[in-house]
Amino acid sequence: MLDGLFAPFVEFAFMRRALAGILALALSGAPLGVLLMLRRMSLTGDGLSHAILPGTAIAYAVFGLSLWHMTLGGFLAGGAIMLLAGVMARTTMLKEDATLASFYLISLALGVMIVSLRGSNVDLMHFLFGSVLALDDATLLLVAGIASVTLVSLALLWRPLVLDGLDPGFLRTVSRSGTPAYFGFMILLVLNLVAGFHALGTLLAVGFLVLPAVTARFWARDLSAMVLIAGIVALSGGLAGLLLSYHASVPTGPAMILALGSIFVASVFVGPVGSVLATHRAGRHRTG
Repeated sequence: MLDGLFAPFVEFAFMRRALAGILALALSGAPLGVLLMLRRMSLTGDGLSHAILPGTAIAYAVFGLSLWHMTLGGFLAGGAIMLLAGVMARTTMLKEDATLASFYLISLALGVMIVSLRGSNVDLMHFLFGSVLALDDATLLLVAGIASVTLVSLALLWRPLVLDGLDPGFLRTVSRSGTPAYFGFMILLVLNLVAGFHALGTLLAVGFLVLPAVTARFWARDLSAMVLIAGIVALSGGLAGLLLSYHASVPTGPAMILALGSIFVASVFVGPVGSVLATHRAGRHRTG
């Protein structure tokens, strides 16, 4: 059994690179995912993950499979959609979630169209679902660099981001840091979605942010504990998905998301905070 756990990483460099990429995504994704949940923006993250597709697709059509051009294209597209959604929400009757959902559908369709016209079905599957097993050294360095920038930036922005998520009115009365912190957070979110795109594709990248965070909510009330648990869940689900993909010859990205989903479903029922079991026990104590 232990041989089945360690042998793939001992024998194959691509498995070690994939595991290192997952570790980087877990470290930066855990606090971002918890903040997304705290600010009730999980669906915003989903919308932005699809919004980066046209940028990466246009870069692919012009420059081919160029890591830096596709990264820049995805970042610019995600930033543009974020700004457009914000402007429309402030100048029209639509709310920001509705405008973002509209742009995300258009972006997804446009990106798929561009990739389909320029590339093959294999290229399209790579864009949509990624290929973490194909991470090369340059991509791994990019993902690790984005994770490092994210952790340093969050260390500087953490207090105003948490206050803005819990009580934005109070933050506005004591500080003007709420708006800069918000835009800094959104830039970090787009960067991490671009990093996740290289490993998991545009359809699955946000899952590595959201699923560990919502799972951690069933195991802790303290914010710091939630971030720690989310990181552990992300790494555990990623490792389980990698091993499942290796031994069962199934797609790696979906296997990782399903592993994370399994942990989430189990937590819904047995987690100590707000789960089905915890709620049932609390109800029995109140009536007992």
